[in-house]
Amino acid sequence: MLSTIADYTRLTKDMGKSLTQVAKQPDVSRETDYFLSRIGNVKSIDDFLKDYRLYSYAMKAYGLSDMTYAKAFMRKVLTEGVASKDAFANKLTDTRYRQFATAFNFAALGDKATQTAAATTGTATQYVTQTMEEKAGDQNEGLRLALYFTRKASTITTAYQILADKALTQVVQTALGLPSTISSADIDAQAKMIASKIELTDFQDPAKVTKFVQRFAAMWDATQAQNDTSTNPALVLIAGASTSISMDTNMLTTLQNIKFNR
Repeated sequence: MLSTIADYTRLTKDMGKSLTQVAKQPDVSRETDYFLSRIGNVKSIDDFLKDYRLYSYAMKAYGLSDMTYAKAFMRKVLTEGVASKDAFANKLTDTRYRQFATAFNFAALGDKATQTAAATTGTATQYVTQTMEEKAGDQNEGLRLALYFTRKASTITTAYQILADKALTQVVQTALGLPSTISSADIDAQAKMIASKIELTDFQDPAKVTKFVQRFAAMWDATQAQNDTSTNPALVLIAGASTSISMDTNMLTTLQNIKFNR
């Protein structure tokens, strides 16, 4: 099996090609065709929520599949829109709701909300991207997390945004060598720790995002190797030689202390 770094490099080397391959898969193209052929006919929030196939497609596109059942919650998100700082979506720490309400901006555009590029082709692109990440995760969960973080990195402006998203939290904790048990600590203390270890503005720089993701991938593969019976490619990459899975304390410490180049 390839390492997470190798898988990540293979997919991101030509992201356009990778996304096109996913978009052409029968199940994906079928759902996308349905969505694009019908979303423009939706004139109200009620219409949107009544067509489960359309609504669930849109929810998956913005990473909200686990909230598809919460129609009353999503109705409030859509009804209040994003124009006011006091709008429901703007008060939520999780920015995915704000992105959803922006794409389907019924509050501002009324019956024209589903005719924008964001609501149509933009949502379709998001759906294909989400699907690619999910399919990648079926083979390698670390790869799914790496792709997701890469996509979301530029939207991160505060440590609290990371902590509000389980996937982002897992990537950052892994990259920094922090135990998952730290999540039980006070939220403000966690945010302060993350802010002290990462310059969040670096996530606006694609090159630095890639370096951070590579660090995550190396740590991910190294920790996964503890439950593997074969030589781990990530350790070979870092150590420069074949390394057995019996990772000692010195190796783990070395990985944890790799400096993120700010």
